[in-house]
Amino acid sequence: MASIAGLHVEAGLPPSGSPLARAIDRWIYVYMAVSFVLVTLTGFVPDSIRLVADAKSGAIPPIPLVMHFHAVLMGSFLLLVLAQTTLAAAGRLGTHRQFGRVALVLVPALVLAGFILVPTIYRSVWYPAHSASAGAAALQPLVRRLDNIMLLQFRIGILFPLFIFLGLRARSRNGAFHKRMMILATATALPAAIDRITWLPTTLPVTPLSTDLYVMLLLSPMFLWDVVRSHSVNRAYAVWLGGYVLVSAFLYTAWNQPWWHATAPHLMGV
Repeated sequence: MASIAGLHVEAGLPPSGSPLARAIDRWIYVYMAVSFVLVTLTGFVPDSIRLVADAKSGAIPPIPLVMHFHAVLMGSFLLLVLAQTTLAAAGRLGTHRQFGRVALVLVPALVLAGFILVPTIYRSVWYPAHSASAGAAALQPLVRRLDNIMLLQFRIGILFPLFIFLGLRARSRNGAFHKRMMILATATALPAAIDRITWLPTTLPVTPLSTDLYVMLLLSPMFLWDVVRSHSVNRAYAVWLGGYVLVSAFLYTAWNQPWWHATAPHLMGV
């Protein structure tokens, strides 16, 4: 065993200059993008089928248009990340740079749609739950659950555009930071899909800890390869982790607290 950056690494890893190592350097980001797409499909496809069926049967209100719009935008962004990582791995950097301009329109539209979607969904549940209808009481636990989910949504709404901005800003002067930060930024949006994979062990609704651990697990191949390959940790990870921990500190402090359940409806204008 060899010791690298305080970690023990098995002998037999590809040497730094080998063709295999260089191939992994290029294609690890494609692997990350593919894994993100698969996680999103696994979480959202069954959930979307159920929602459409419930809406058609009248069990729930019609699905708001903004939800469809947000789904299309998020799917488009994930495909963009996959396309960009593939172009970069194939050495087509000129096309990669030209295609990347799509993010300048897609990301703001995605964030805006998200901030419209959150109160739309919340109000669609809150008003029936506080009406005089027979099923109002049964909706109260769902409202409290949405209060907590809102914290996860706010974290995505803050960190996703921030990290995308940092990644795009570095694209011409720090390619190593740029490509890692774009992957890390995309990972901040994955909790919405992860929490919909019902067969995964979870700590919800008590705490979102399991969700955060799954995000870390998804990012681990890229991080571990970086440590093994370069014997160091790229600054992108420190920036990402610092922002993630800072915003998450409020999330964990507010999670399921009475003061937050009292505050959330006011933030949603109800």
